[in-house]
Amino acid sequence: MRFANHCVVFIYIYLHFTQRPNFLEIGVVAAVLIMLLYFLKNFLNNLVVVQGIPEVARAVIHIDEQSGRQKFKLLVEGDNLRAVMATHGVNGNRTTSNNTYEVEKTLGIEAARMTIINEIQYTMVNHGMSIDRRHVMLLADLMSYKGEILGITRFGLAKMKESVLMLASFEKTADHLFDAAYFGQKDSVCGEFQGKRE
Repeated sequence: MRFANHCVVFIYIYLHFTQRPNFLEIGVVAAVLIMLLYFLKNFLNNLVVVQGIPEVARAVIHIDEQSGRQKFKLLVEGDNLRAVMATHGVNGNRTTSNNTYEVEKTLGIEAARMTIINEIQYTMVNHGMSIDRRHVMLLADLMSYKGEILGITRFGLAKMKESVLMLASFEKTADHLFDAAYFGQKDSVCGEFQGKRE
């Protein structure tokens, strides 16, 4: 991250009273100054980028001592993985993100698939559960085999499956069966899952 330390703005406000003010006048002037500074801060906040990357909200230095020696990691809140990887001083080969859509857009579908695998494994290990990596890889393959990341939700399954019974088995059963009947869709019931439903 490059910080714009050469661009500092100082605002000096001098007040000159012709006669000794009372406390009410001082309070009113102070309130007006506070409001002025508040509006100025909000105005400059939208114009000036201090971090270097507008999409990055904040960055924290994390010291990892698990391997016996200190490793420093920069944890960034925000997105725009491409700009972070291209930043001077950042090792783009070791830069990771947990935003699978951002990884897909920047590095492609295979990198997004690996991100899904790593995030599921990381979450399960942190909750004290272990899943065979092959099962997680199968789930990641299912989510990414169409060339885009599809969630395991009713919207993602609607894009994945053409089988009426498979769609009806997840959510909105009546809607899927009604649509299938209305449009005259047929299901060959040739898969293992559909055969067990009969």
